[in-house]
Amino acid sequence: MEDQIKFSSGKLTLSGALHIPEDCEEEKLPCVIVLHGFGSNSSSTNVMGPCKMLNDWGYAAFRFDMRGCGESEGEFGRVICQEQVEDTQAAMDYLQGREKIDSKRVGVLGSSFGAAVAIYTGGIDDRFACVISSGGWGHGERKFRGQHPSNKEWLKFTNMLEEGRRHREKTGESMMVDRYDIVPIPEHLRNNLAQQSVTNFPAEVPQSMYNFCAEDVVANISPRPLLLLHSSDDSVTPTEQSVALFQKAGQPCDLHLFAETDHFMFAEDNTRVREIFKSWLDRFFPI
Repeated sequence: MEDQIKFSSGKLTLSGALHIPEDCEEEKLPCVIVLHGFGSNSSSTNVMGPCKMLNDWGYAAFRFDMRGCGESEGEFGRVICQEQVEDTQAAMDYLQGREKIDSKRVGVLGSSFGAAVAIYTGGIDDRFACVISSGGWGHGERKFRGQHPSNKEWLKFTNMLEEGRRHREKTGESMMVDRYDIVPIPEHLRNNLAQQSVTNFPAEVPQSMYNFCAEDVVANISPRPLLLLHSSDDSVTPTEQSVALFQKAGQPCDLHLFAETDHFMFAEDNTRVREIFKSWLDRFFPI
């Protein structure tokens, strides 16, 4: 069952959907909020895949469009990290009032940008019972250095940030930048982007990502469980980001690196990813 809903985050109205397993007889269900990636939306395969898996295993799943994305209100493409943290907390606020949901057993799962937001939100808000990160990152500056590795690429990226700041100071308006100048994605992976994904962003967006540091709060998730999933050779987000998060996290925390996947692992329906995810849920966040 899929219930289309609207909920508030500050002064904005966000669009979401609550997925309840069919023929469910449980009075109260554990639920996982599933966050989409950078400039994407809740209809992406990297969101719909986990929602289906969770429903198949007896969990409720809640997906929504962050502000400025999909069908939610907000300036289209303005995806500021701290504001997405607020949106995720607002989703938790909404689920606290849903009769079918066990308010004490709501976790969060994110992919890529959404994974960084999930980790940060779990680190500052102890209402989240567990956190799952797929291809996530914890240190914005170091992540960008890995995504723009040569001196020429790094200079181009940092010049873009500086130009964006000067443009804002001079005109009072945002300079728009291309998504692939912010986060390079190989051509063969770009078909994983959701329909109506954002293609141009205000320059304040990469600056917010540069400043965002989920590593600072990841240890606060403990003693709640944390699962870190990453491709061992990720062509979008450097694998060292999840390794560094693991090193800074408290226990219980599991890190799994997969050789046969790439950045959009939940869109690939990989059997080993599914098995490890299910086993972890059975151990740390069971029905």
